[in-house]
Amino acid sequence: MRDDSELIWLSATETADLIARGDLSATEAVEARIARIQQVNPRLNAVVVPLFAQALSEARAADTARSRSGGLGPLHGVPITIKEMFDLIGTPTTAGVSANRAVNASSDAVCVKRLRQAGAIVLGKTNVPQLGIMYETDNPVYGRSNNPWNLERAPGGSSGGEAAIIAVGGSPLGLGSDAAGSIREPSHACGIHGLKPTSGRLSVKGHWMFPGFPRAWVQPGPMARSVADLALAFRVMACPVEYETDGSADPSVGPVVVRDPASVQIAGLRIGVYETDSHLPATPAVRRVVREAAQALRATGAQVEEFSPPDVEEAWRLYMGLSYADGMTFLQRLLKGSRRDWRIGRLFAFAEIPTAFRPGLDWLLRAFRQNYLANAFNSVSRKSLSAARYFELLDAEQAYRDRFKAAIDAQQLDAIVCPASPLPATTHGNEYATFQGLASALYNVLGMPAGVVAASRIRSGEESDRPPSSDVVLRAARLVEQGSTGLPVGVQVVARHWREDVALAIMAELERYFSTRPDYPLRPPI
Repeated sequence: MRDDSELIWLSATETADLIARGDLSATEAVEARIARIQQVNPRLNAVVVPLFAQALSEARAADTARSRSGGLGPLHGVPITIKEMFDLIGTPTTAGVSANRAVNASSDAVCVKRLRQAGAIVLGKTNVPQLGIMYETDNPVYGRSNNPWNLERAPGGSSGGEAAIIAVGGSPLGLGSDAAGSIREPSHACGIHGLKPTSGRLSVKGHWMFPGFPRAWVQPGPMARSVADLALAFRVMACPVEYETDGSADPSVGPVVVRDPASVQIAGLRIGVYETDSHLPATPAVRRVVREAAQALRATGAQVEEFSPPDVEEAWRLYMGLSYADGMTFLQRLLKGSRRDWRIGRLFAFAEIPTAFRPGLDWLLRAFRQNYLANAFNSVSRKSLSAARYFELLDAEQAYRDRFKAAIDAQQLDAIVCPASPLPATTHGNEYATFQGLASALYNVLGMPAGVVAASRIRSGEESDRPPSSDVVLRAARLVEQGSTGLPVGVQVVARHWREDVALAIMAELERYFSTRPDYPLRPPI
């Protein structure tokens, strides 16, 4: 007899297989997940647009369709959740902005459409930070989300609600998006897996983005508790024609071949590894899991060697400079008439400091050893950049990409294993959490496919070895590390452009290794 309490821990792939065989109905699968969401969501506030009645109706229709026809999609009857920043017909796409609540989407985003055409059933939409630009999922429309491993911690951002509900079994599979680690950082913080594909690989049509932000950095991607589920969902969303029968295909996305991760031989791959970068040093647990990942891959026959990413501070300068090249003018317009998240208010205040005062403030910050703030301050323009200056930044970005590629070419690397984030899940209200983002944002600037695989939980005695500092960013990092025992940490896997198959194959190997360890983040205590 099936244990219904275990239905919530089935992967999307397992659920689809059981439904296809007739051993589980779509209605049962959907009912189990709805019950789990109703049980945990009051404490998590992860699912903010529930669509339970609609999902149950679609599940019953899916069961009827299965009894009449053998031609089922690969996700037939599988319940999923969707990040709130994707259009879902009949629901608002607010991005945490109250002015957007009155407008319902007239169609699904392309990636949502493909998942639904493959048979998936949407349970609801999940919470995000306001405008999707913070690493804590909190906004004036839907409120704050909590981390299922510790409710006093954030689930990350901007796909934080998605990561939280997947971690607790409320959904086996989710659609997130990633412009600066927004899939990978929450996956790391909540103990699940996530994939950001190559820039331009998946369609962003129907995904909310603020004007002026470099669209090439933004990618939809799958999130799940199983790497096999990531591969399945990626294949569905990346297919250029199979699920596009209504003329809504996105012409900006090329029909790049989707390679099978199962065909990748780990033995013989050349993999670079680094335990921390020079921007914000990683906590001991993060360094440990990167070392363990390197050892596990060596044991399979991979050639693993040290790699140092070139000049990561230049990447951070480019990220900040290009993100806010308009002096935050567009952000201010988008929030006109709506309540601002207090963190965004601080960001605006930082950017609005008059030009005449900027040299003096820079001197003052450095005199008091606030180098992180000084560097960020100098990267954010007071006013919108001239076209000439903006193009200079774009040229510098391409030059950095060329330099990074030359570095991996010199070592003939197929992939890189490195930290997903230097810190564990941040405490609520940490206004300096953005500074931990370069570990993942680096690969948005580079446009390379990158995923995070859940690895371990922080052990007693390895919370922090960070020395005391007068720098407010380093002080905040040290505070985040304190009391972090038991929180999950992940490992980031990066591959060359268009080689998601390599990234997924390595992630699957690491999942096999880490999932057998006693401190693997299997099920949160909620």
